[in-house]
Amino acid sequence: MWRRRSTIKGLSNFTHSKLSPYNHHHNVNDIIRPFLSHSSSTATVTAAASAAATSSSDRINGFVEASRYYGRCYYELSKARLSMLVVATSGSGYILGSGAWTALDLPGLCFTCAGTMMVAASANSLNQVFEISNDAKMKRTMNRPLPSGRISMPHAVAWASTVGLGGTALLAWQTNMLAAGLAASNLALYAFIYTPLKQIHLINTWVGAVVGAIPPLLGWAAASGQITLNSLILPAALYFWQIPHFMALAYFCRNDYAAGGYRMISLFDASGLRTAGAALRNCLYLLPLGYLAYDCGLTSGWFCLESTLFTLAFTATAFSFYRDPTIPKSKKMFHASLLYLPVFMFGLLLHRVTNDQQLLEENSERIHERASSLELLEEETENVSTKKKKKARDFSRQPPVAYASIAPFPFLPAPFVPS
Repeated sequence: MWRRRSTIKGLSNFTHSKLSPYNHHHNVNDIIRPFLSHSSSTATVTAAASAAATSSSDRINGFVEASRYYGRCYYELSKARLSMLVVATSGSGYILGSGAWTALDLPGLCFTCAGTMMVAASANSLNQVFEISNDAKMKRTMNRPLPSGRISMPHAVAWASTVGLGGTALLAWQTNMLAAGLAASNLALYAFIYTPLKQIHLINTWVGAVVGAIPPLLGWAAASGQITLNSLILPAALYFWQIPHFMALAYFCRNDYAAGGYRMISLFDASGLRTAGAALRNCLYLLPLGYLAYDCGLTSGWFCLESTLFTLAFTATAFSFYRDPTIPKSKKMFHASLLYLPVFMFGLLLHRVTNDQQLLEENSERIHERASSLELLEEETENVSTKKKKKARDFSRQPPVAYASIAPFPFLPAPFVPS
């Protein structure tokens, strides 16, 4: 019995000492410590990687949010929709100044539009910088970035300066100095003359119309490098169009303009007749532009007809406002002005006469003139030959004595010979 117990005990000790990787001097903590240490380091690495990923995601989200925020501020500072209208007029001027469709330089058109957009954005931003106190008083403008405090004044000035200088440099580099000079002049005229003049004198509306008329001239100059009589058709249309457009706006927003401290003609016109009369006169000034475009060879005769028709329609809304100067009538004229300008520009581009067509017409005219001159020459030749034949016939009918008395003896009288 004692021998069996000792045998079992010996086998147990042998099994523990031989089969276990650690001898009996190592306790359980020594055995599991490496596994616990390994698990702890793995958890630490995983946590660090998760924190890094979270931090990177937060940075990306913050960058996206900041881009959206400032992008919206820049959009409103630039008055993007108004600036895009300016770009459209500049692009139309570029196409008109290019001559033939085959001569249209698409990269040049893109650079012209980009430079114009940048300069227009700069001008509108500077306008809001100078009018921050006025905008804060008007319901229509109090939520703009500067009055609402969404962007600081130095930030807005830096933005306006950067895009203004960049746009002018782009036009000078990719087009020509004439276009760049027109862009810089228009920026200065809008920001430093028109903007303060709005609070000083009623003539500000007409000065602003000059500002709006320059972009198509800029586009023409960028394409052709010169200013001609034909290049003034679209600028003239824009100048005359802006008067009824802004007269309507100033009339139905006159309370806002009065609160902002601006001097508009509608604020000193209780009856509205003076405002409506200025709008009607400038609508009438638009009527001959279609004929002038045709007479100068810029467009075909179809544009002359079409522009007359839709100018008369626009004038009808101005006449309705003149007969009944009320806010609904002014809004009707305002909406008609928004429709009129793109239709006019589209018709001008659609019916423009390219250099190829002009050359073909000139060649056909020359051919017609040459054919007419050849016909006249043939007629003259026939007349001369007919006269010579008639003269020879009459000369052959003369009697011999009469013939002799004419040539060798001119002093002798010609005898009478009965027929």
